[in-house]
Amino acid sequence: MSVEERRESIIAATIPLLLERGDAVTTSQIAAAAGIAEGTVFRAFRDKHDLLTSCLRVAARSDAEVERIAGIRTSLPLAERMTTVSEVVGGYLDRIWRLAHALRSAGVHPQPEDAHADRTARREHAEPRNEMERNMQRVAAAIADLLAPEAARLRVAPPQAARLLLGLIFANRMQGESHAAERPSAEQLVDVFLHGAIDTTSTRGGNG
Repeated sequence: MSVEERRESIIAATIPLLLERGDAVTTSQIAAAAGIAEGTVFRAFRDKHDLLTSCLRVAARSDAEVERIAGIRTSLPLAERMTTVSEVVGGYLDRIWRLAHALRSAGVHPQPEDAHADRTARREHAEPRNEMERNMQRVAAAIADLLAPEAARLRVAPPQAARLLLGLIFANRMQGESHAAERPSAEQLVDVFLHGAIDTTSTRGGNG
């Protein structure tokens, strides 16, 4: 097994532990889950911080989500396509935020809080954040491709429409688990995205 394969194997074993135990996870538990000696962890990674930061970088990969979005049939009704997109992206954001919360509990922050941190530290901390931005751009591009056949019907270009939908999904997810019961469903969110917040079929009076 190459060094890179070993690193990927250790990361794959670590992520579920982080989601389950947060800052309580130990390198001995990680080694046991990966089926290796604890010393092997530190031969693959500089230290535990390096391992945990690498976990966030891997969790941020959007390959599977991009593939799922690309696989949505354009023959399906637009609302159904966008609802599936909302569910896929919502799950992606949930995964990243759960892991980011676990890492923060373990004292790992994607961006250094010390404005005077040295250049190397700032670069290493910025890498996971930049990686997430690149992966979100790939997701946005996949959504834009899915919207492209509807370009003539859209009021904005497909890339802009994709970003608007992502903004709604992102804001919807930011409410957190404490407001999960109040969170609009994927279908409701897509309905607002496609038709706006005003019910044009209502006969009730209003100021609009």
